[in-house]
Amino acid sequence: MTAEAGAAEAMTPAAVDPAQERLRRWRLVLGGDAADGTGCALSGRDAAMDGALTSLYGKADRRQGQRGRDRSAGLGASAPSVARWLGDIRTYFPSSVVQVMQRDAIDRLGLATLLLEPEMLEAVEADVHLVGTLLSLNKAMPETTKETARAVVGKVVEDLEKRLATRTRATLTGALDRSARISRPRHHDIDWNRTIAANLKHYLPEYRTVVPERLIGYGRASQSTKKEVVLCIDQSGSMAASVVYASVFGAVLASMRTISTRLVVFDTAVVDLTDQLDDPVDVLFGTQLGGGTDINRALAYCQSQITRPADTVVVLISDLYEGGIRDEMLKRVAAMKASGVQFVALLALSDEGAPAYDREHAAALAALGAPAFACTPDLFPEVMAAAIEKRPLPIPDTA
Repeated sequence: MTAEAGAAEAMTPAAVDPAQERLRRWRLVLGGDAADGTGCALSGRDAAMDGALTSLYGKADRRQGQRGRDRSAGLGASAPSVARWLGDIRTYFPSSVVQVMQRDAIDRLGLATLLLEPEMLEAVEADVHLVGTLLSLNKAMPETTKETARAVVGKVVEDLEKRLATRTRATLTGALDRSARISRPRHHDIDWNRTIAANLKHYLPEYRTVVPERLIGYGRASQSTKKEVVLCIDQSGSMAASVVYASVFGAVLASMRTISTRLVVFDTAVVDLTDQLDDPVDVLFGTQLGGGTDINRALAYCQSQITRPADTVVVLISDLYEGGIRDEMLKRVAAMKASGVQFVALLALSDEGAPAYDREHAAALAALGAPAFACTPDLFPEVMAAAIEKRPLPIPDTA
């Protein structure tokens, strides 16, 4: 939904003439120049909403036959005026529309640098995309702003952890239990459903029972580490949302005693942020969005850290635009898989789907048995559970 369409939905009077309501909505969407054809005048709250939209999007310019819009910078150049505008849109529009308008203001009006001022950060509606923008500005951020920026990032991270942590832990704990099946289980470790299914041929009709000649069980989660997970994250600019989500998931996985988690970020250099996983905000501020990409070097480092291949899952999160040695990258993936490593290639870990990505490299990975696909945060626990249990990955149909 565009911000203009969201504005039309934002306020619907309880009792209005349907025809007039349609005109009102079209007026908010079209911007009200002489050619919009609605003949509808706005007042009160509607006029204020329209003013907030016009400050960002300007008015349609049809004098030269343009179908798009002239995005005039109508917000002013000072942080206080932009902060007032941010307050206005939070008053008039729902949170989802506010986030769209914020992203448009940053992308189209060059307001990113104003986020370096504390009063701006206190006025914004924090979301994953804003965190990505702040991380890209991290190196230029003055000390007076960093504390406020950390608070903004911390709020988003906390919200994401509340949303994702419980389901992730429950899903992966079940996968770990099932992956540790044993053939001579203790009574309380017997998987009765699988045991009965495996022994149906031993059913005794006269006793109306199954004689289980073979017991199937699973070891319950213990204090020992069962699996090792390596998250290898591309920190190029297009992967900002993926970096945020991967850092949160990394912290959640690290909190599980039965999983040993390593988090590695890379561009043309490789940085191991594992020792910061107890605080995903520290992880995020340890990244440096932008720059080149050397997937081969990153995978070489990850490969060097693997001690138990058969119990290791490597998750590469990248758009696969390789600036390093392509053939070496593919050889490393093949070698890891041959040693027993479960290799997962995600083009993105975000709600937006796959970004632009290198289709040739994606096809080459698929030929090695490692299909590359975009994954939403809600699907990620299921993907990890499948990798842990060494079963086919739940690849979305849209991949």
